[in-house]
Formats: sequence, C-alpha cells, structure tokens
Amino acid sequence: MEFHHIGIACKNIETETRHYALLNYHKEGDDFIDPNQGVTGRFLVGGGPRLELLSQIEGSSTLGPWLNSGIKMYHHAYLTNNMESAINKLVLQRARLVTPPTPAVAFNGNNICFLMLPTMSLIELIEMSRNQL
Repeated sequence: MEFHHIGIACKNIETETRHYALLNYHKEGDDFIDPNQGVTGRFLVGGGPRLELLSQIEGSSTLGPWLNSGIKMYHHAYLTNNMESAINKLVLQRARLVTPPTPAVAFNGNNICFLMLPTMSLIELIEMSRNQL
C-alpha cells in the first residue's frame, strides 16, 4: 500500500482552500461531487501531504459526526492494487470494514472502502491498477 492523502471534513471548501493557501497548498485537478458518498471534494497539494477537502452535499449527513465533534482530519488514504488482499490483511489485524468497496467519482469509478483500525483510525483504501499507481 502507498499513502495517497489525508481526508479533511469541512463546512466550506472555499474557506478551507484559502486557509491552506497560506501553507502553500493549491488545487489539484477539478472538484468532484460523489452522490453515493454524499460529498463534494477537492484535492490540494503543496505545503505537505496531499489533502482531500470534503463537505456534505445538501441532504447528506456523511460528515456530520466529524463536523459536529470538531474533528477535521478524519481519514488517511492508501492506494492498493488488490483491494481484497488489502482488506483481508487489515481485518486479520482486527480492523473492521466500515464501508464495503464501492465505486468513487474522485478516482474515475475505481473502488474505495473504509476500515476502522483497532486504534480507532479511519483508513480509506483506493483500488488502482498497477499502471495507475
């Protein structure tokens, strides 16, 4: 697995982008809307690791638990070329599959899933073929 990004829950992507610009971050690619996940997002690169800013789309409560508790940095994402194997490896170490593999708009329809580690860290796996990694 290879590190890809840190997920940041936010109420307003434009406001967050302006604040991260102070740390030399800038937009990477186009914004996306993923109705299946109930979020809109934007990737930022620059002053440190890649960030994924996410906010809820109208009618969604996907990010509610994090936003309501004041938690912004809520997941770490990793690329894998074998989703099933990566899930099995983590589950064998007592991780719990929270969201099963599902296609994601941000990754051109490639599957993502979320697992909670025993330490309560939320991990996103992104399945990419070898030529996409």
